[in-house]
Formats: sequence, structure tokens, C-alpha cells
Amino acid sequence: MPALGALRRLIMAPSLEEVGFARRGFNVEPTERTRQLEAVPQAVVTGFEWGIEDRDLATTERRLALVDPLNRGFAYEGATMACAIRDAMSRGGHRTRDLLQGGGRPHIFLNYIGIGFAMAKLPRPLWKKLVPYLHEPDLYPAMTWLCVDGYGFDRAYFDPRTWVDGQRTDTPYTWDGAPSYWQRAFDQGVGRALWFIHGGHVGNVSAAVRAFAGDRWADLWSGVGLAATFAGGSTINDLNALRAEAGHHADHLAQGAVFAAKARHHTGFVPEHSSTAVHAFTGRTVEAVARLADDCTTAATEDGGVPAYEVWRRNVRQQLSAAVV
Repeated sequence: MPALGALRRLIMAPSLEEVGFARRGFNVEPTERTRQLEAVPQAVVTGFEWGIEDRDLATTERRLALVDPLNRGFAYEGATMACAIRDAMSRGGHRTRDLLQGGGRPHIFLNYIGIGFAMAKLPRPLWKKLVPYLHEPDLYPAMTWLCVDGYGFDRAYFDPRTWVDGQRTDTPYTWDGAPSYWQRAFDQGVGRALWFIHGGHVGNVSAAVRAFAGDRWADLWSGVGLAATFAGGSTINDLNALRAEAGHHADHLAQGAVFAAKARHHTGFVPEHSSTAVHAFTGRTVEAVARLADDCTTAATEDGGVPAYEVWRRNVRQQLSAAVV
């Protein structure tokens, strides 16, 4: 089994060095803040290595529990990616389900992103096997669109020439019965990737968003807001400047921040940078926007072919706008 695990790791995932900003060719100045961002993909790779090599899930979960809470969710992304790949390559595999219903439960939103990373490594015919059937409300089954977000992030991060510079759109896939929404969820992941590709540099991130076609900006800004809030890597002045750069898409930036705050709050650990970003983008506390996110989730159902996920996102933006006096 150890030899097989090492082979899977070699085939499916980059090394710690390969996910570094310099190795990827990103024009990012090494600073304390950018090193904080660079630790994110490294945590993902570490979680993947454990998840792909460990004989039993309990060992993986014990290892993940040792990761600093700041980056533990990212390590769970990698572990979920590994479990999804192992399940897809076996008969009757249920490691992903067991992880999500077990130790990964507090990190459910990032777990879905991890499934998206697995999608980037597997042929499309296998995708239908990746998301386990989950009906428990605290596993947020309507949020599986985050898998598509994770897939878009992976594409942009590892091949920015095609997906960022070339602004390529992806071939739609019938996800949650709504192939027309595929590109929007994909772009939300691309927006998150832009934050890392440019090391949280406000001017460069903003220019990268504006280089895309205008009808893609809203979802890109949402991804930027999520990444800036969850991962950090900026100062309060940067955050205020980023909101100004977003202009009339500031509500989408704020919606991304709400999602990030909800995800952090759900884990029971909220770093100072997340609280700072949420307040900069929404004027509210993490606790307040976490309640707002839950209220909007309860009210979100499919609307005329629009997925419940997008209805939730729209409700969040409306509630934030309604609070502005």
C-alpha cells in the first residue's frame, strides 16, 4: 500500500516546491504576507499526500488535527481531493463520504473545493462518482457548486497562460442540473486564483479582473473577495483600496467575503485577517454575516432554473445592500 500511495501521489499532485509562487512563475514579491499566501497551496499538497498514502482515514484525520487552525481547512481540501480520487479509482469507495461526515465536517465548504481539485485530475466520465449523497443540512448540499469553483481555481492556478491570460472559457458540464451556470461557478474559482497569482497585490489583482470580458467581472470579484477574506495576505489599507477598485461590483466582493466568513466561523476558528476583511467589505462582524449567510441559505431554493446556490448568493447581496443607509 505505501508504494501504491507514493505512485498515486507522483501521478496526481505536484510537489511542495512546484506549487510555490516562484516555481509557478508568478510575479510576487516575497514578503511576510505573500509567504502566508504561499503556505496555502503547500498545506493543500500536504493534506493530499496524507490522504493519498494513508492506509486508513483515521490516520489522515489525526494528522490533519495537528495542522495549525489557520491552514487546517486547506489541508482538508487536499485530503478530500485524495479521497475523491481514491474513490473514483475503486469500486464502492466511500472515503470522501466518511471524511465529510467525520473529521472534515467543520470544513465542509473547503471539502467541496477539494473535490473540485480532484475533478481537474480526472476525466469527466468519473465526475458523477465524486460527490457523495449528503442530505444533512449542516453539510450544505446546495453548496456543491464549490466543487466547480475549486475546479476553476485549479485550472487558473496551474495554467494561468490559458485560463487567465488567454481568458479561455470551459466546456459546460451538467452540474446540479444547470449547465448554464457552470461558467459562472468556474469564474468564481478563477477569481480566487487571481488573489494568489498576484500575491494579494491590489493593483495587479484589479487589473487582472478588468482584463476579462465585462460579463465575467461579477463572479471574478466574488472569488477575489472570498480569497482575500479567508486566506488573508493584505492590510486594511489594501482592503479598502480593493473595495474601491471593485466599484459597482463591490456587492459581489462583499458576498465573497460573507461566504469566507461563514466558512471560517463554521470551523470555530476566525483569524484576525478574516474579521478585518469582512468589516472592510461589509461593515459587519463575522458573527453577523455568518447569521446572514444561514438566513439566506434557509430561504434559498431553485428559482426558474437558477440553482439554489446562486439564489443564496443573490439573497446575500440583496441583504447587504438593504443594510446600506
